Amino acid sequence: MLRVILRLDHFANDILNLYNKFPEERFVGRFEFLNEMVLIRDLDLAKQIAVKDFEHFLDHRSIFGESNSFFSRNLFSLKGQEWKDMRSTLSPAFTSSKIRVMIPFMVEVGDQMIAMLKEKLKESKTGYITVDCKDLTTRYANDVIASCAFGLKVDSHTNVDNQFYARGKESSTFGFRQMLMFFLMINMPKVAKFLRWDFLSQRSKDFFSDLVLDTMKDRELKHIIRPDMIHLLMEAKKGKLTHETAKSDDEAAGFATVEESAVGAKTTNRVWTDDDLIAQAVLFFVAGFETASSGMSFLLYELASNPDVQDRLAKEIRDHHHKNGGKFDLNSMQNMTYLDMVTSELLRMWPPGIALDRQCTKDYNLGRPNKNADKDFIIRKGTGVGIPAIAFHRDPQYFPNPDKFDPERFSEENKHNIHPFAYMPFGVGPRNCIGSRFALCEIKAITYQILLHMELSPAETSCLPIKLSTESFNLRIQGGHDLRFRLRP
Repeated sequence: MLRVILRLDHFANDILNLYNKFPEERFVGRFEFLNEMVLIRDLDLAKQIAVKDFEHFLDHRSIFGESNSFFSRNLFSLKGQEWKDMRSTLSPAFTSSKIRVMIPFMVEVGDQMIAMLKEKLKESKTGYITVDCKDLTTRYANDVIASCAFGLKVDSHTNVDNQFYARGKESSTFGFRQMLMFFLMINMPKVAKFLRWDFLSQRSKDFFSDLVLDTMKDRELKHIIRPDMIHLLMEAKKGKLTHETAKSDDEAAGFATVEESAVGAKTTNRVWTDDDLIAQAVLFFVAGFETASSGMSFLLYELASNPDVQDRLAKEIRDHHHKNGGKFDLNSMQNMTYLDMVTSELLRMWPPGIALDRQCTKDYNLGRPNKNADKDFIIRKGTGVGIPAIAFHRDPQYFPNPDKFDPERFSEENKHNIHPFAYMPFGVGPRNCIGSRFALCEIKAITYQILLHMELSPAETSCLPIKLSTESFNLRIQGGHDLRFRLRP
């Protein structure tokens, strides 16, 4: 762990180095402090673990144990039957038909952002402005979550230090201190519990508790129904969230969408507490705040450094905009094939989940580590398993010339050549990302709105080609995310 802890390497590069160092092995062992971790290098074995023998690898490794953190009660951290019940409670909230009604909220937030950018351009003497794209996309993601999840109107581009944004930034900033804390908590859960360590400050916990419970109470009293996450959680609490029997168009959000498994499609009668519901709201917030904004800022960077891709995408967006009378909705996303190709390629190069994390729940035979080995390797209950999504995405045997940003890989003619299991931007198997449709719609909405009005180019400080900053556990670009924006002629 030394290179990561001393900030000599980003965790993503650490995983890539480990994967590339042992080309003949089906899996490789490593130590994270005192804990054993097995990194899977073989796609068939990854499929076996994540799908076929899923019951042996049902859980994520425990970070918070039985602590009283909201993080220990959310969908990501729950284990066994409790996780299955929560997944099936929440999965009806994330179907395409539910996300469809949230897209106008995303567009409204995007309109606020574009108005702010145009205002700044008007004041500029040079005809362009330099924009910190990580800050821009984080504020956008923050306002989308505020609107789509909590029914709040927030304009973080104008009201820069609003409380919602401040709490979000605090909850999802994963700097050196949090990275160290994360590894210590995962490896010393008893110590973490005794010392009551938590990523959320008491102030943030109180903020989220009050926000969720007060909003629910207010809506109950005034009989307000707004198609957002709070409403869906209220329905879940009453047991009224039902699974759609008619198969909605689940590919609607694009090629990268993951399907819900049989686990999520079951009906459950479990009663959830207020704390359980607050925990899910916090998870939506932190996941939506960080992973979506990270994906969006990297996409803007790739578009600025690949002007041919940017021009072609801008043309598709403008053509669609005129043809559709300026309307943008889920049907728009389905009709813009190049937008989907670009988004799919972004998620190949910079997947939100660098590696999928699992814990072995029963002893399991991984088979032989390589063709010369004469013994099978038995992985013991409690051992961590990593499936390195970013390494499979960057392996030339699955994606030729993997360091090139090339949306053509996902064209109608080419996408059938992709190994169905080598592409896993939102995870694989029943424990995949429940919010993939929401995240894809959000990334496409901001890209549509920015390219409709703005032309992007590298700034003087832009780091090209992209190098990852070692200062953060999150995906960040070395030297910052500055790009130049000018109005599209």
